[in-house]
Amino acid sequence: MSPPAPRQLEHDDHVAGPRFALCLLAHDVVVPMNIGSLFRVADALGLEAVHCTGSSPVPPNTKINRLARGAERHVPFTQHADPQSCLGGLRAQGYRLVSLELTATSVPLAQLAVQAGDRMCLIVGSEKHGVAPELIAASEACVHIPMHGHNSSMNLATAAAIACYDLTQRLAGSA
Repeated sequence: MSPPAPRQLEHDDHVAGPRFALCLLAHDVVVPMNIGSLFRVADALGLEAVHCTGSSPVPPNTKINRLARGAERHVPFTQHADPQSCLGGLRAQGYRLVSLELTATSVPLAQLAVQAGDRMCLIVGSEKHGVAPELIAASEACVHIPMHGHNSSMNLATAAAIACYDLTQRLAGSA
């Protein structure tokens, strides 16, 4: 007798896992669909929160909601006009501030020292200009995802997803 064919799981079969002490700070990310994608990534990977600063929109927003697919109801978020006040509060709570940006001094993401139990905030920036220089300066580290193609960057939500997956694996102690 052959084994039963595998079946695709239903959404109700999924059980949410633990949350990680990792949050996102999105500064001047003006495209609502990118913010919606960040919420979806945050929910999928068990991030603690999304902090929207500057001109980044927040829920409720039809375009955010469409991409977030309900994740905006499960991921805590804050909105701050000034990113420095948000970063100061996170720093006071023991978070390491890490910018995701290709710079002359950034290091590949894999080279960032991460220990299980670290508290981290990954900073992403504007679709057009990237992470603002003052936020890079406020960061403990600046990391990038090495590119092997012709372009030197990718969509910010895609890059954030890759970085957050890597970081949650290492924060959990499994990488």
